[in-house]
Amino acid sequence: MRYLDPKADLTFKRVFGEHPDLVMSLLNALLPLNDEEEITDIEYLACEMVPENPLRKNSIVDVRCKDKQGRQFIVEMQMIWSPEFKQRVLFNASKAYVRQIDTGEHYELLQPVYSLNLVNEVFESDLEGYYHYYKLVHVEHTEKVINGLHLIFVELPKFTPDTYAAKKMQVLWLRYLTEISQHTREVPQELMDNPQIKKAVTALEESAFTDAQLLGYEKFWDIISVEKTLYSSAERKGLKAGMEQGLKIGREKGREEGREEGREEGREEGREEGVKEERIANARNFKQLGVSADIIAKATGLSIEEIEGL
Repeated sequence: MRYLDPKADLTFKRVFGEHPDLVMSLLNALLPLNDEEEITDIEYLACEMVPENPLRKNSIVDVRCKDKQGRQFIVEMQMIWSPEFKQRVLFNASKAYVRQIDTGEHYELLQPVYSLNLVNEVFESDLEGYYHYYKLVHVEHTEKVINGLHLIFVELPKFTPDTYAAKKMQVLWLRYLTEISQHTREVPQELMDNPQIKKAVTALEESAFTDAQLLGYEKFWDIISVEKTLYSSAERKGLKAGMEQGLKIGREKGREEGREEGREEGREEGREEGVKEERIANARNFKQLGVSADIIAKATGLSIEEIEGL
């Protein structure tokens, strides 16, 4: 049996955007919920949250849903990490939160928004764990919480089932996301023994997809590969330009203090400029190949408006 990788755009949305029982299981396993808060029902919402101002960037997420209590859940699979991703996650969650009520309605109607972000890269190299949970807490008394936004980031490359204490279903779902790929020929029996994981595995069978879908699947991985290469190249160019600019400023301000400050400032500015230029060039190439704007936006981080203007 041949399988597809569940982390791809096509497969992730097929598994978790078309099967309410599976996305509920994933959310219950990975969100910081106690037994009384467990999700028992969901309905899917539009993944594209169009802003009131048409000049503002559209936000497209992988899966968006809510339960009968009104709690909203946003699920994203991010293949390439970029520094601005955390801000985009906060923006999407905040937008979902404030749009629950209209002007004049009571704030008590507001329900929490949970944003679950599965990241296929390590972005917190100085932290040991793979699970990162952000919420609004009192700085000195962390037991005091303003309930509203819950942002969860999971670094998939850090996960290993033997070294972390986690719930059984959390381990099974993370193994599903990290162990199954197009190279898989035989799925571990312990995964197939769980009915929900087995259903999710079955949804990945290559025979369940059309030729056109498989072509799009391959194109997705080509985009990710090119984007990683360009991002790395842009980062190196930015680093080099930043160091050169930093050295120049450093000489003007003084040997040690000026050099260090200038190098850091120049490195950051150069990296950002280089990454931006490479992403625009990448998006322009993808557009010429006929890749849809939403996939280009997901791969490059550019807005729909920026892509349409190329």
